[in-house]
Amino acid sequence: MNARPLPSFGTILVALTALLASSANSVEKKLTTGTITIDLSGQPISEFRPDDTLGAALDGQEEGKLNQIYTPENIGKMRSAGLRKITYRLRTELGIEAWHWSEHGTWSDPEHQQGYWISSDSPEQHIRISHGYRLPRRGNTIDQADNDGYSRLTDGDTASFWKSNPYLDKYYTGDEDDAHPQWVVIDFGKLQDINAVTIRWGEPYAKRYEIQYWVSDDPDFQVTEDGEWHHFPFGSIANPDGASVPVRLDGRPVQTRYVRILLHESSGTAPAGSTDLRDSLGFAIAELYVGTIDDNGTFKDAIAHAPSNATQTVVYTSSTDPWHRAIDLDPNTEQPGFDLVFGSGLTHNLPVLMPVGLLYDTPENAAAEIRFLKARGYPVRQIEMGEEPDGQFVSPEHEAALYLEFATAIHQVDATLALGGPSFQSGIVYTGFDVDPDKSWVTRFLGYLRDHGHLDDYSFLSFEWYPFDDLCQQPAGQLVQQPERLAQALQQFRQSGVRNSISIIISEYGFSAFAGRTMVEVPSALLDADIVGQFLTLGGKTAYLFGYEPSRPINERSPCADYGQLMLFEGDQKLQARWPMPSYFAARLITQDWAQPVNRRHLLYAAKSDLNDGNGRQIVTAYAVKRPDHNLAIMLVNKDAEHAYSARVRLLEGRFPEQPFRSRVDVFQYSPEQYAWKSAGEDGRPIRSNPPRHFTLGGNKSVELPPFSLTVVRGLVPKESQVPSPASRRLAGGKPGNRRPGARPRPHA
Repeated sequence: MNARPLPSFGTILVALTALLASSANSVEKKLTTGTITIDLSGQPISEFRPDDTLGAALDGQEEGKLNQIYTPENIGKMRSAGLRKITYRLRTELGIEAWHWSEHGTWSDPEHQQGYWISSDSPEQHIRISHGYRLPRRGNTIDQADNDGYSRLTDGDTASFWKSNPYLDKYYTGDEDDAHPQWVVIDFGKLQDINAVTIRWGEPYAKRYEIQYWVSDDPDFQVTEDGEWHHFPFGSIANPDGASVPVRLDGRPVQTRYVRILLHESSGTAPAGSTDLRDSLGFAIAELYVGTIDDNGTFKDAIAHAPSNATQTVVYTSSTDPWHRAIDLDPNTEQPGFDLVFGSGLTHNLPVLMPVGLLYDTPENAAAEIRFLKARGYPVRQIEMGEEPDGQFVSPEHEAALYLEFATAIHQVDATLALGGPSFQSGIVYTGFDVDPDKSWVTRFLGYLRDHGHLDDYSFLSFEWYPFDDLCQQPAGQLVQQPERLAQALQQFRQSGVRNSISIIISEYGFSAFAGRTMVEVPSALLDADIVGQFLTLGGKTAYLFGYEPSRPINERSPCADYGQLMLFEGDQKLQARWPMPSYFAARLITQDWAQPVNRRHLLYAAKSDLNDGNGRQIVTAYAVKRPDHNLAIMLVNKDAEHAYSARVRLLEGRFPEQPFRSRVDVFQYSPEQYAWKSAGEDGRPIRSNPPRHFTLGGNKSVELPPFSLTVVRGLVPKESQVPSPASRRLAGGKPGNRRPGARPRPHA
């Protein structure tokens, strides 16, 4: 039997190539195919201009980081993301600190370098760095920044004291203090027996106050809308002389986690030697003692007293006096100076969304800030009033009263400025320590402005959008949930009374307010694109990406979240931008490939994907924009971590579904093929970080969407004059939707 000759290498190679091609075709055939339907038949659903819409946030930093971040190399890389609109974030407002936006200025008590501060509005100064100052009359145990301060109500020191904000006194607001009382809430962290209280008063003290406890069906006894405040039987107390004696609230103890003190009437008295009216306005408490008293009169305190937020019983207060001293400077809270920001080139000479301190500042300091910005010629049109009042459990009437006072002071300087805010911590605004089950926080806030004749001083609503706290979950499921959450948030704002004439702004957006590995993986890019596309589709005005500056990976929550950070670039040890992150490439795709990088009108059209998950939610979302260059750009987000899809584009009404684009289309695609992360704690970094893939397809071809991918498809669509009506197609013997044999599209004008 003769042996058969071995095949040549070339023969093997050809066969192998054919086998691979056959295998690839087999895989391609197994792809789920879906349709992206774009409705160009009517009016666009929204429109935008990139310079007004696509932005980034500049934040305060820890000590020494500003000089590292604001280098020519870093600034050039930040600018290359194409995010031209800037918002200035105010870290001091989150840290319960007063803001010296300039270190030059005057104290209300200059002899002792203390009191109420007004920064100098002189245009001759150069402001590179500004600082926050801790408040020695602080009430809250917890803050939203470094969280390294503590409450003076449970610090064990009767020489220190909490004092409410004097600008919320009836002297400034014109309202009776009883209408919107100041309050203190004690959180024991677990159920405690409570029937007595002793309050060590300061000046001014409360002549009338009320003590309540929280009742809830929640097994954790959290303050939610399902619970309510109950009055202690002996909880309404008259206190004409400010006595600090134990007060029995009930015959027997009740079990509760939360106790609330409502302060109704101030004594209006000031400490000895005071010459400032503000010292006599509001309420002051030196120390709180809450617990039980037995029949023998023995008092047992349930509060842990310590000058530390880690060990003291947690306290929340309705407001805090912005009084402070020169020695209260916090070197670890650095805000970039106005001249540093506007001179960096990051603002592109466009108007910047600027903040004023509201909760822990004075109207006089805010007015001085506006005078300085105007004197320096810096472009400012919008002023954001305060930051995250919901995260600090601020009552809407208190926020609105301060808003009104600050608005009046600012508009006396420049009546043309658009005022708004207050940068809610999330889209779902609720403050459990100030429950009104019949009205939302926003409704009450707007109602206060309306009742006081100042609703026209509110031009825009801003909120932060970090949809996910838990970074230990699989991101694929979270990505699918996000659109519904964002739509609900905007709907709630409108239902709460935010008129259509009031713009809605996302002042910060990103995956989470807590750092973790998801932020440095491809899902972060997908979420950024999905937020921007959906927000603009829903009629949002401007969206500002958080994490503009180079940063380093950190872990804030738990080991399962791993290390990560919101950042366009990971920086080296000196914070020099070294590695572009998924958020950077998403920003580039949005600003350069989806939108046209010109400040002209872009039209958004309704886009629907029929690629859904098992619950009917879109696993692939689509956002279509008609650019000034007449290209139609469709941004496609595949949120499936495991499956690729094949998507074809269909245009509604009078256009050819089989060939929606006039010629070949450009495709820009970003997926794990371009990026991979190596986890190594705070030293983790990308091991592959390449730009999106760019290729072209025929106008009638489907585009494959890899797992976890962001894709932009862009090309010219037929002009209306080129598309025959259904009647003319029938007369010509063609079938509706099909081009006649031999017909050729005319060149695009």
